[in-house]
Amino acid sequence: MARKSETSVVQELMLYAVSAALSSLVLYVGLRQLDPNRSSNKKALEQKKAIAKRLGRPLVNTNSYEDVIACDVVNPDDIDVEFDSIGGLDQVKEALFELVILPLRRPEIFSHGRLLSPQKGVLLYGPPGTGKTMLAKAIAKESGAVFINVRISNLMSKWFGDAQKLVAAVFSLANKLQPAIIFIDEVDSFLGQRRNSDHEAMTNMKTEFMSLWDGFTTDKNSRVMVLAATNRPSELDEAILRRFTQVFEIGKPNQSERVKILKVVLKGEKVDENIDYELVAARCEGFTGSDILELCKQAAYFPIRDLLDGEKSGKNSNASPRALTQADLEKALSDRKGKKASRGLNAGVETTIQEGGDVQNAIYELSKIMSLFAEQ
Repeated sequence: MARKSETSVVQELMLYAVSAALSSLVLYVGLRQLDPNRSSNKKALEQKKAIAKRLGRPLVNTNSYEDVIACDVVNPDDIDVEFDSIGGLDQVKEALFELVILPLRRPEIFSHGRLLSPQKGVLLYGPPGTGKTMLAKAIAKESGAVFINVRISNLMSKWFGDAQKLVAAVFSLANKLQPAIIFIDEVDSFLGQRRNSDHEAMTNMKTEFMSLWDGFTTDKNSRVMVLAATNRPSELDEAILRRFTQVFEIGKPNQSERVKILKVVLKGEKVDENIDYELVAARCEGFTGSDILELCKQAAYFPIRDLLDGEKSGKNSNASPRALTQADLEKALSDRKGKKASRGLNAGVETTIQEGGDVQNAIYELSKIMSLFAEQ
């Protein structure tokens, strides 16, 4: 009887152990499926493997915060933008090559003395559509540096203190992956002037960012650079501006630069060889690089429309679209200017109606005052 009771106890214990193990396994699998960061963690792991393969060395262990930032890491081999892909800005590109790209690519020739220390902060500013973000990607491509595209939404966390840890993860991951470029687009939205209305979490993030940035600026051997772009440099905090050792204005292109942009945009496309680039560029005065790109995209639809019209009428059923011509570009220009004029006219009508309403209100108020005087 004693042996039977011992056997039953052992069986029950084993049953409990197996049940507990199965319950733990089910709970673990269920929690993994419910984990909101599961997909991002998987993406981060794939990114780290790709980067480690490119660097030719195993990537050191990263924490959960660095894994979040790793999702925004771009391998320079995957960037398809080079300096030759950007029309114009020759002087800016030359300066960026000497001051930014060479120190990242050839650190040994900049290791002597303090005067030739690598740039730790570079700011690109100018109106929207002038190619600041493209230029930033081209810098990473030309220098071979890992590109960390910092998104402010990824730094914000509902958990107290996590924002500072995510900011710290940006710099710690960049240090592990160096040479690395930390890029912040629309930096004024993150590192703008401090105001009394700023949330405490945002203030702490700014302080943490500047503190960590200062740590890298004092390290001569560090090949980590903060690269930022903004449309509103006047909105930046003065303490932040002082940390950008190089500032470049990326303005609207001039006539010769517009010609270069047109040729870069239309390179490899099916275009008529008689296009007068100088004339088209002259008619694009005030356009940004983005405007010129959109203009060419609009013009490229006209050959498609002609092809479809021909198919509807029973002609050219097997033909390919004709080449893009000067007339297509000029028609796209006319359409664009017509739309702008229409928007301006509508705005003027709205203003006139509003002003007319204001006049009527003023007359009504004046008549009320006059009637009061008449009663007295």
